[in-house]
Amino acid sequence: MPVKRVALLGATGSIGRQAIEIVEAHPGLELCALATGTSPVDELAARHGVAHAQVGGDLTELLERSQPDVVLNAVVGFAGLAATMWTLERGIDLALANKESLVAGGELALAALKRGAGRILPVDSEHSAVFQCLEGHTLDQVHSIVLTASGGPFRGRTRASLEGVTREQALAHPTWSMGPKITIDSATLANKGLEVIEAHYLFGVPYSQIDVTVHPTSIVHSLVRYRDGATLAHLGYPDMRVPISYALTYPERAATPIRPLDFASGLTLEFAAPDLDAFPMLAHARAAGERGGTAPAAFNAANEVAVAAFLDGRLDFLAIADTAEHVLATVSGAPARDLDDLYAADAEARRIAAALVGAGAA
Repeated sequence: MPVKRVALLGATGSIGRQAIEIVEAHPGLELCALATGTSPVDELAARHGVAHAQVGGDLTELLERSQPDVVLNAVVGFAGLAATMWTLERGIDLALANKESLVAGGELALAALKRGAGRILPVDSEHSAVFQCLEGHTLDQVHSIVLTASGGPFRGRTRASLEGVTREQALAHPTWSMGPKITIDSATLANKGLEVIEAHYLFGVPYSQIDVTVHPTSIVHSLVRYRDGATLAHLGYPDMRVPISYALTYPERAATPIRPLDFASGLTLEFAAPDLDAFPMLAHARAAGERGGTAPAAFNAANEVAVAAFLDGRLDFLAIADTAEHVLATVSGAPARDLDDLYAADAEARRIAAALVGAGAA
């Protein structure tokens, strides 16, 4: 079996740590590059015999030096865009956990994917589930896809009851253990909004055929409805090692230490519509996606600025959505002709959001 060389970007985050566990357990995988944003990486690199490692800096230079067979992009936020584009342009398999780069990159990323003729193997549990449920089928057979959302720590709360919720409350996710940014995104449902946009680009499905349902136990990771009335679902305990392993070993479906579902113990499969009044970020994201152009990039930028301010104690929880709404109403959202246009649109949205947050007007 040929060994697959893995470049792991975001090596010390939640996804990165679990990816290392998967690589260690699989003889057909080896780490060839490690990158972190700020955390030291020398000890980790030495332990795994990785010659190419860095903290911060230009990720594309690291990828050029290491020449991977697959890039696992687990960088947080828009900062992962350059690595995504590098990988797509070169036709290298992209195991994508950095949804923001595809959300913001949009059509430019799809064009790079077409030029490179490579593959995107989604690592988000929801998109991995859809990817697997679509295998062997064509899009003309699909009625719609359904992304599941846990509902986060505030599921069932009214908008009024969310006034003054704390950082600690928002970080207390009921089913998933994730980094702080994505955990806050789950609490606001911004994460599900980003996933709606990502699904549109990943699978070529119109927004009108992408639904979201709240499923508190996170056993069903997503579903695909077909035109003949059948619905296929992907089920499993909430553990990110499953989609990570699937992406890194595709199409092998290697063994993992995750126990299979125990149906005899009783499983609760409860579904409900999301509350868009209490959690308007989902509606804002969908509106940005439907608007197209650089509107999704602006939504993502506004969200990143607002979430950082909330985590720093400078912004109320409900003002995260207010910030995104204001930015979307202010920017032009014009299509990006190239990456310079995209970076400019991102910077403009961040300036608007930062001014709003700084002024306390959100």
